[in-house]
Amino acid sequence: MNEAQVAIRIEQAVTRVTKTVFPGRTNHHNTLFGGEALAWMDEAAFIAATRFCRKPLVTVCSDRVDFKESIPAGTIIELVARIEHVGRTSIRVNVDIFVENMYSDDQHRAISGSFTFVALGPDRKPTPVLG
Repeated sequence: MNEAQVAIRIEQAVTRVTKTVFPGRTNHHNTLFGGEALAWMDEAAFIAATRFCRKPLVTVCSDRVDFKESIPAGTIIELVARIEHVGRTSIRVNVDIFVENMYSDDQHRAISGSFTFVALGPDRKPTPVLG
């Protein structure tokens, strides 16, 4: 696969997931529970990585997740996952969570992080991502 084909696959793999932060997903501060945010981010990253390579993947690392702002109950969030790096057997995906008030147009980034996946072959061992 040449660089142009890889670039097209990266663009096609961009994943957007929109959710509402309901009270059942919040902590005692009435803001989104951090573990819930991490699970959503891992899932969005997994979808983007799978769209890119169409192979079985496992999460091997979540790196540098920055909680820049708490996300209150009753807001809308959008997760945006983009392929950041393609290695021989691994893919790193950056995920941003944008928050917006339900009743205004302001949307801004509140959380960002990076997730790394490894492609697995039928023997459950790492296999090349491309090819």
